[in-house]
Amino acid sequence: MSAIRLLVLGAVRQHGRAHGYQVRNDLEYWGAHEWSNAKPGSIYHALKQMAKQGLLYAHEIAPSTAGGPPRTEYEITEKGTAEFLTLLREALTSYDQKMDVLSAGVGFMVDLERHEAVELLRERLRRLEQWRTSVTDYYTPQEGPQQLGHIGEIMHMWLHSADAGAEWTRGLIERIEGGAYTFAGEGEPFVGVLREGEENPYATGVPHAGDAT
Repeated sequence: MSAIRLLVLGAVRQHGRAHGYQVRNDLEYWGAHEWSNAKPGSIYHALKQMAKQGLLYAHEIAPSTAGGPPRTEYEITEKGTAEFLTLLREALTSYDQKMDVLSAGVGFMVDLERHEAVELLRERLRRLEQWRTSVTDYYTPQEGPQQLGHIGEIMHMWLHSADAGAEWTRGLIERIEGGAYTFAGEGEPFVGVLREGEENPYATGVPHAGDAT
């Protein structure tokens, strides 16, 4: 699973309608260009591809008064919303997701109802613990990594990663159950997007000629 599809669909969905540079600005504002493959080229490519796939609707709007080609604004479709929610749920439950996918999932978890987010994270925790148990069929942590030569350090690293992931997941579940954050259906959500014309302090540079789409 690629994080870019989840990130782009989620960013467009938060705006309602958004052009490519807005989506790029949002993802840079979240730091996604540092922890994922959400680079400018991949963002614009994803927008166009998902429009072809029926996940986004492309609106051609008039060029700006300053001149230039018509700009394209994207709006998520019903099919796109279903895809977004599928990717989001998968990102939160799968124990073996890459960090960028899990990060994207956490970034959009408040688009779900609170109880569902907790259930998904509990499933992630269950899968993590199940996977950890399967690793110990081949590797006994108490005996140390040396029992398998230097290759044992790989399993040692995996177990440390699983333990850290489980600890973080338990903490997040506890915070959510304690009332942290505003989830779907609970009121005004946290606004994590830039308004039209708002300066992005984390932008990687000025837009290129093709950025209008």
